[in-house]
Amino acid sequence: MRGVEGRIFEEFSPGYYGICTVGGMLSAGATHLAVTPLDVLKVNMQVNPIKYHGMASGLSVLWREQGPSSLWRGWSGKLFGYGIQGGCKFGLYEYFKKLYSDLLVDRNSSLVFFLSSASAQVFADVALCPFEAVKVRVQTQPSFAKGLVEGIPKLYRTEGLSGFYRGILPLWGRNLPFSMVMFSTFEHSVDLIYRQVLKRRKEECSRTQQLGVTCLAGYAAGAVGTVISNPADNIVASLYNRKAENVVQAVKDIGFVNMFRRSLPVRIMIVGPVITLQWFLYDTIKVLSGLPTSGGICSRLEEEANLSI
Repeated sequence: MRGVEGRIFEEFSPGYYGICTVGGMLSAGATHLAVTPLDVLKVNMQVNPIKYHGMASGLSVLWREQGPSSLWRGWSGKLFGYGIQGGCKFGLYEYFKKLYSDLLVDRNSSLVFFLSSASAQVFADVALCPFEAVKVRVQTQPSFAKGLVEGIPKLYRTEGLSGFYRGILPLWGRNLPFSMVMFSTFEHSVDLIYRQVLKRRKEECSRTQQLGVTCLAGYAAGAVGTVISNPADNIVASLYNRKAENVVQAVKDIGFVNMFRRSLPVRIMIVGPVITLQWFLYDTIKVLSGLPTSGGICSRLEEEANLSI
């Protein structure tokens, strides 16, 4: 591959995947940290829906009973946990997308997106799970711990290693569908915007226009993924807070309709802007490194394959 002026690393090189990992880590950690108050409200609405039955009233109850600092409870778990998860998710997604694109050259691009995002998310959630276990307890049980430093050893003493991974299956159940839908929606949205709206190739657009496309596609991806993953998100919160001992009991206690409805508005408010900002920061880091914005790799590979026939 020919070198490109201003580019630190070439695409698909080890350095390229390193930049993608760092970009994912910084973008995910920063954005999740910024919405910690909404996340605290969301988790409490899931665990105690009678007391925290609305966004405005829920925030008011938290502020009045536990003080303004309660809105930032669990910030360290958000910053470090989701930072590590984001690094694994974005970096491994880029790696698996290239791998599956080469292996499945005759397959539909959606299959490549689904397989790539699912493969990356499996590893990302294994990294996230211990942080998530502590974060949820810190946010909903004020007496448990103040943060990760106090919460990790306390959880290990009381529940052992299994306590950190109690929610790994429902976490996969929440994040795998979300990730698969989110990445696929993003990729197809990018393709749609360039083909049908701008009617130009990505390479013909300015960096500002490319980042604008990233934001539009990122918001669409976050909104669609939120609706798909909401039932599993409620189950995760129930299991971590001992409201239920297993998934079947959690589903029975929450109720089928409530799994989709409970905390959905606040999740949409959180996830839509968060995913949009994540993609924007992630692609900005790539652009500053001289790399192209995300989306369209499979299309370029298909074009190259057709030209070589």
